[in-house]
Amino acid sequence: MEVDVREIPGPWDLGYALDRHVVRSEYTGDNEEGRPTFDTTYTEAGNALHQLKYKQGWKLKHDIAGVLDTHIMPKLPDIDLIVPIPASTKRPRQPVDEIARALGERAGIRVGSHLIEMKDPSSVAPKLKSLTTREEKDAVLKNRFKINVAAPVPKGANILLLDDLFDTGATMSAVCTLLQSHPKVARIYAVAVTKTGKT
Repeated sequence: MEVDVREIPGPWDLGYALDRHVVRSEYTGDNEEGRPTFDTTYTEAGNALHQLKYKQGWKLKHDIAGVLDTHIMPKLPDIDLIVPIPASTKRPRQPVDEIARALGERAGIRVGSHLIEMKDPSSVAPKLKSLTTREEKDAVLKNRFKINVAAPVPKGANILLLDDLFDTGATMSAVCTLLQSHPKVARIYAVAVTKTGKT
């Protein structure tokens, strides 16, 4: 898989994404339900993620984990725990958890899937995907997550926060800020499979 690793800014110590998510996306009109449709060309990493999330391409988690291990893990010293970002959409299988487990197995690093939990959102809270600005997302995400104090964390742990798609960075920033209050956490690194935008 060909990638073009990009830095992602935020309150973490270091952050990277494998590549942009799409090369181009052109509006092609609305479908029968009145929803906009697009002709989208993905990067190779973006296509793998799209297939994994929406086309049941679960085997691609190993390809994605392999590229993360080859191109990003060497940039991040001494990771003790991989923490997948809790998904905002409930699915029987969560893509981020699947990638985290595959990466953990490959790199020999424990995965803390239950360290960060999402509180039950208000029934009137808007879905994150319906929001466009960072400010709107920050407001909705405020106090959305909590630390599971029963989840084991080694003292002085370097944490790798893993997400599938980095957009505004609001969710990852909220989780990072929360983890910075954990007495056993030393450094926090942010990693996403792909990111939106041209840079």
